[in-house]
Amino acid sequence: MSRQFEDAQLGDMELFVLAADAASFTVAAERVGMTPGAVSRSIARLEKRLGVRMFMRTTRQIRLTDAGRLYLAQCRLMLTQLGEVERQLSRQQVQPAGVVRVSLATGYGRHRVLPLLPRFRQRHPEICLEIQLSNRNVDFAKDRFDLALRARHQTDSSLVARKLEDAELVVVASPGYLARAGEPRTLDELRAHECVQFVLPRTGRCVDWSFRQDGQDVEVATRGSITCSDELDGGVYLARHGGGLYQTSRFLVERELLTGELVEVLAPYGGRSRPFSIVYPHARLLPKRARLLVDFLIEHLSPGTLV
Repeated sequence: MSRQFEDAQLGDMELFVLAADAASFTVAAERVGMTPGAVSRSIARLEKRLGVRMFMRTTRQIRLTDAGRLYLAQCRLMLTQLGEVERQLSRQQVQPAGVVRVSLATGYGRHRVLPLLPRFRQRHPEICLEIQLSNRNVDFAKDRFDLALRARHQTDSSLVARKLEDAELVVVASPGYLARAGEPRTLDELRAHECVQFVLPRTGRCVDWSFRQDGQDVEVATRGSITCSDELDGGVYLARHGGGLYQTSRFLVERELLTGELVEVLAPYGGRSRPFSIVYPHARLLPKRARLLVDFLIEHLSPGTLV
């Protein structure tokens, strides 16, 4: 969208309204600390741009033309509306209000973020939240999101990324699957097992599994006949019902590990994690209502504060 008004044009419009209200270039000039000549030149610019005369001038007074009266009514309306919008925005910075649109990665959103949002609303009742659960990368300008919460490191330098936590990874399987296929004891034994695959939406590739072996971080390409995409929880359901081994974040399977529906395997090779961050466009442009949500999530999800 191209600009319709330059800064000088808006200034000319304001001076026109002042001059019309005062019926005098001299009085309008005194009110804004300008010379009468500067006000006269401003009105002349306005008339030249619009191609109509706004005032009939005599040596003693100025008087609005018909075109000037029509323009004055619209200018007053527009300037009043603009002033009201600015006052509302200013009040929101003191008493934050309005809508924050957030895109949440599905698994992390359900298990970590959604349970916290009622508490945020109690703290800030004037702020409304619009939540989308999705693993796709969002276009902040096109999709009009304020914030997005995503896994893995961000490579887009135009975005600010605030880390929430490093979520521990774990490999799990159902007792029934382990009774049938045996429990793997080493990473090499993964080749003999059915490993539920998760496709990373951004790349379309199956995610390698991450381990720590002899103090080194290693990535292992596993194989399996069942592939899931978009929903991390899909792999959890498959593993619960005997579909094979599955590597995922521990927070996704905490309940199943407690109930015995799933069993952790390859624990000696654990210790790896996956970062989750909240991202948004350049921090200077972030509305206060959105910044409050960022601070709230960091407060409740940073290491040592998880609830």
